[in-house]
Amino acid sequence: MEHTTVFSIQKEGLYMGTKKIGVLVGSLRKGSYSRMISNLLITMAPNSFEMEEVEIGDLSIYNQDFDDDGKTPVSWTTFRSLVEKFDGILFITPEYNRSVPAVLKNALDVGSRPYGKSVWDGKPGAVVSVSPGGLSAFGANHHLRQSLVFLNIPTMQQPEAYIGNVATLFDEKGDLINDRTREFLQMFMDSFASWVEINAPKKF
Repeated sequence: MEHTTVFSIQKEGLYMGTKKIGVLVGSLRKGSYSRMISNLLITMAPNSFEMEEVEIGDLSIYNQDFDDDGKTPVSWTTFRSLVEKFDGILFITPEYNRSVPAVLKNALDVGSRPYGKSVWDGKPGAVVSVSPGGLSAFGANHHLRQSLVFLNIPTMQQPEAYIGNVATLFDEKGDLINDRTREFLQMFMDSFASWVEINAPKKF
């Protein structure tokens, strides 16, 4: 693991108010490793963060006709209103066939429409990819980043978070047993906290 110097605004006492952070988990599976990592990261967040996992499994597949015809599903409007209030977004994704799960891509699409009213615009983000394999969901991580560029989500470049061999990191109760991973994830959250503070849209 490469050494990364992290300047944490939170540790310097320079945070300006509470930041609301949405967490999108790309796996719907019961016992999901992605959700285990998500829950752990939430506990590592600074006191200045209010983190909330956003349900994306109930979003119907995006179809522009529903918006155009004035028949927008309630799940879409609820999701858009929720995401709109966030100051930053944390994405936790597994890898399906070298890309992101359809449910996560659909959430991005729903939030990006109607045209010109994207709820993602300008919100700082970060990506964590999770996999039982050794490639650490590298493909999903970078496919997701490609979409985030277009959606104008300033995405933290470093530290990158690829959590491979994740099945070996937790015990049968779902508790993390790898201290090195714990230290890395804490460093990741400290960096993300600084990233959000610097890049979050200013509220006047």
